[in-house]
Amino acid sequence: MRIARFSIDGNVAFGAVEGEKQDELVLDIIKGIPFADFELSGTKVPVSKVRLLPPVLPNKVVAFGRNYADHAKEMGNEVPDAPFAFFKPATSVVGPGDDIQYPSFSQDVHHEAELAVVIGRLCREVPRERVKDVIFGYTCANDITARDVQKREKQWARAKGFDTSCPLGPWVETELDPHDLTIQLTVNGGQRQLGRTSEMIHSVEDLIVNISEAMTLLPGDVILTGTPAGVGPLHVGDEVAVTIEGIGTLTNKVVKRG
Repeated sequence: MRIARFSIDGNVAFGAVEGEKQDELVLDIIKGIPFADFELSGTKVPVSKVRLLPPVLPNKVVAFGRNYADHAKEMGNEVPDAPFAFFKPATSVVGPGDDIQYPSFSQDVHHEAELAVVIGRLCREVPRERVKDVIFGYTCANDITARDVQKREKQWARAKGFDTSCPLGPWVETELDPHDLTIQLTVNGGQRQLGRTSEMIHSVEDLIVNISEAMTLLPGDVILTGTPAGVGPLHVGDEVAVTIEGIGTLTNKVVKRG
């Protein structure tokens, strides 16, 4: 099931996405929130009549770096023996169609297409055999990075945590095998990144076991699983799109920070 979060007439709701053709998609509005048992209301609204929002509002975004060998190589880094985590704040999250604001303190902002895992229940110290039980679903992500700042500063907080640096969407797919999906990114229609999630060094299970050893994960928290090779610069005016097999396409435009 594809579950979207959206606003219409000043109200915010969740809905199940129905249909295949983009111009024919409709939302069946969900009663309540999707992290617990819910029912479909039967009240339907065309996707074209609403504004899609970030599919979740995470308490935290836990991101894992250097999880594709070719990307680590292109950045001149060694492949880490264990998962390598960092954080993006909740204020970095934006949704499909929202602008990516080019930060004033950087001159070299890059795109990074990623599979995002959405946590569905409160959990800690998750055993490998129970990982599937704590996953709500999967969505597309773009780990926008101020590359010059990342190289210059020892901490990545500013480089990867600035406002609008974590586009998510367009919705959450709840029924998906994440282990061998095509993941690609285009800028202004030209392909930049193309890989498969099977190329991950550490699997989705590895990542959730690793981070839940250290901290409690909450419903709606997001895990970013790393990016394949092909990262590169973005400029004001660019349209960047992340497409993941079985999920859909997340599109955003880069604008000058106001």
